[in-house]
Amino acid sequence: MRIVVSLNRCQGYAQCVYLAHEVFRLNGQEALTYEPNPDDERRLQAERAAAACPVQAFVIDRLDGVERGEAS
Repeated sequence: MRIVVSLNRCQGYAQCVYLAHEVFRLNGQEALTYEPNPDDERRLQAERAAAACPVQAFVIDRLDGVERGEAS
């Protein structure tokens, strides 16, 4: 699994942090950092966190050729 977050699109709502705090973190009030290649144990958390993003700033590539989400 590979995660890409459009940091230009991210508005710092932090829904991803609440749903997958082992994958996503806020540094300060709005600077998002994240693990771009979480292990399979965190896959479901990461997918739910990406789905909860109000601005849809995520792309999740499952590395089997299937992408989820959109980031521009």
